[in-house]
Amino acid sequence: MAERWRVDQLGEKPAYTWEQACVRYLREKAHKKSLDDDKTKIAFFTQTFRGRVLREIRRDEVMAAASLLVYDKGPNKGEPVRAATVNRYLAFAATLFNMAADEWEWIERAPVFKKRKEPTIRVRWLKKDEANRLISELAPHLQAIVRFALSTGFRHANIIDLEWSQVNLVKRIAWIHPDQAKAETAIGMPLNETAMEALIAQVGKHPRFVFTYRGEKLKQKAATGWKNGLARAGITNFRFHDLRHTWASWLVQAGVPLHILKELGGWHSMEMVQRYAHLAPEHLRGHTDHIDSVVLSVVHDGTKTSQVHLTEELEQVRKKALLIAEP
Repeated sequence: MAERWRVDQLGEKPAYTWEQACVRYLREKAHKKSLDDDKTKIAFFTQTFRGRVLREIRRDEVMAAASLLVYDKGPNKGEPVRAATVNRYLAFAATLFNMAADEWEWIERAPVFKKRKEPTIRVRWLKKDEANRLISELAPHLQAIVRFALSTGFRHANIIDLEWSQVNLVKRIAWIHPDQAKAETAIGMPLNETAMEALIAQVGKHPRFVFTYRGEKLKQKAATGWKNGLARAGITNFRFHDLRHTWASWLVQAGVPLHILKELGGWHSMEMVQRYAHLAPEHLRGHTDHIDSVVLSVVHDGTKTSQVHLTEELEQVRKKALLIAEP
């Protein structure tokens, strides 16, 4: 009654609890694809904030709770999680508090959480000989989805859920519906010869789904077969999703502009595509060529090297560099 009087007479906001905020969040985000991940984060934070009034939870408390995250299974069980994982939990907390402040008006303002610095991780991709070696070591049904992934860049979930209604073999195109795409934007993919061969080989195996195993829809990536294939091919530190990185890396090295790659891959921002930019620095070549006029006039072994001779040396170095860098 006292609280209600303060709300009515003094204009205070009701003392909503952490649980009430989580319930409303789940209700309003019911359509979210990664809702199960959010439920995991809610379960973790609820251990600390159960029964607490939302507006009384301080930023430092949330940061301290997130710092206690540890692996709950696997070889690293009990060890602190990576900075990226902590940041994802803090991002969830930030979203919930922002909704409570800006949309629901349950609290005056949302706390701001400082994210941890994440180490830069190199994009993992395969050279063409490695890809061929991997494919040769996989079972036929895995070979099909790997070939299709390398030729389209589709994510694993999009491949195993692909239906014949999403494919037009005459027009040589396949598409992903917005509700299937990570960025929630439809993706249309022109099919090259490799993709067409992979699809045609599946015709007649299932009335609805494209890729199957023993007449049934693929449900997972056959973890054992995938792992054994990688081992036999001598490929380490490689996930199925890295096939998408490989596809993007090959396109960039072939000269495909980044803005085209963004559209083909269905990424929602150029930032996601910039990770591949270093693989094709050709757009910078015109600027670096300006140094030639300086280099060609250097003194070599005490005598001025002729421009012709030095040009030949540079060409030999360039050819050796191309051989080393050839994917």
